[in-house]
Amino acid sequence: MGRDTFSRVLFGGRVALQVAFWSISASLALGLLLGMLAGYGPRWLDSALLLLFDTVRSFPTIMFALAAVTLAGPSLEMVILILIVTSVPVYGRIVRTQTLSLKETEFILAERALGAGAVRILGVHVLPNVIGPLLILASMDVPVVVTVEAGLSFLGLGVRPPTPSWGNILSDGYAFIRSTPWLVLAGGFPLVLTTLGFTFLGEALRDIFDPKLRRPP
Repeated sequence: MGRDTFSRVLFGGRVALQVAFWSISASLALGLLLGMLAGYGPRWLDSALLLLFDTVRSFPTIMFALAAVTLAGPSLEMVILILIVTSVPVYGRIVRTQTLSLKETEFILAERALGAGAVRILGVHVLPNVIGPLLILASMDVPVVVTVEAGLSFLGLGVRPPTPSWGNILSDGYAFIRSTPWLVLAGGFPLVLTTLGFTFLGEALRDIFDPKLRRPP
């Protein structure tokens, strides 16, 4: 169709990182809030949030995405919403577990004895202790989110043409693989680079937030 493939790959990278940024940021914030409420709140709230998390996670991500896109129609916003809904329980459960372990520590008990409220305890003492592992997990989840978006676009259920996406480019390459096989490389190579890059970023963040795991020079 006379389109410049390199420009489409670059613009597709912007779309992929936009989906990753908004979906991971929103799911991280919601998972952090709900996880701390579940871990520090009353037992009934913990049970209700755990039931919500387990209900959402009981559906496979791809099957849930296919059902939601079929009902609401394919769009970039729908892809972001699907990724947020399926990612919140993962972050929420991790934060809940860490909050429960911190809830009975001596410095938290001392703060409660001094009359500190739940908002201060969660914001000043719990949040700094749980945010590190979440940032590591979020960086590791970027390739997963990008791959899910590319997979939905490849199936025609994600970003709609003519908006370029790595999944759309892969779909075009698959359709014309006998005549122009290099289109598959144009869509697949950025996915490989993104996966490797953010995996190395997660490893670096793990070394920063956990000094015990730092490699000797």
